[in-house]
Amino acid sequence: MNIVVSNVKGGVGKTTTAVYLAAAGVERGEDPVVLVDADRQASSAEWIEASPLEGVELVEAPSERTVARAMERHDGLVVVDTPPGDERIVRAAIERADAVVIPTRAGGVEFSRVVATVEMVPSRTPYGIVVCAARLGTNDLAQTVAWWEGEHVPVWGIIPERVAIASGPEARLHREGIDAYADVLRRAVRRRAR
Repeated sequence: MNIVVSNVKGGVGKTTTAVYLAAAGVERGEDPVVLVDADRQASSAEWIEASPLEGVELVEAPSERTVARAMERHDGLVVVDTPPGDERIVRAAIERADAVVIPTRAGGVEFSRVVATVEMVPSRTPYGIVVCAARLGTNDLAQTVAWWEGEHVPVWGIIPERVAIASGPEARLHREGIDAYADVLRRAVRRRAR
């Protein structure tokens, strides 16, 4: 199964989401789990090299051709971390996706970038958003979730702010984050099975 993590906007939690989804896949018993870093900045690659995840194979694929090959050549669970602003690589990945996870943040400036990403997803491919670095219990979060539900965009997960703050190559993965992303992974897999 190919899960593509994408949003045309940067700084929304794509790399954190991709790494946590890969870790959740290992816990779920997926074998193999491949994390494809399609971003020239190589944030996922840096993270995995600094803090290796047992059971996760890293593939760097920062071009249309290499990301397509990486997705077609691997069995098991493939999680793709896409770059912001490189529509050709994003489209190459999304065209091969079994499900698309779209990280975003709570707040109005994010809506247009998520909509632009959703418009790239083929009609047959399931997708859902994940609200990252969410301040739980706030009006901003409640309004964001209500807005997406009103737009008929599925919300596959809400990731607490404390998970995002503790993310990055120097940090360990937190149980709360793995559990939250395991729920996102279950939703993505269940949508594909339909």
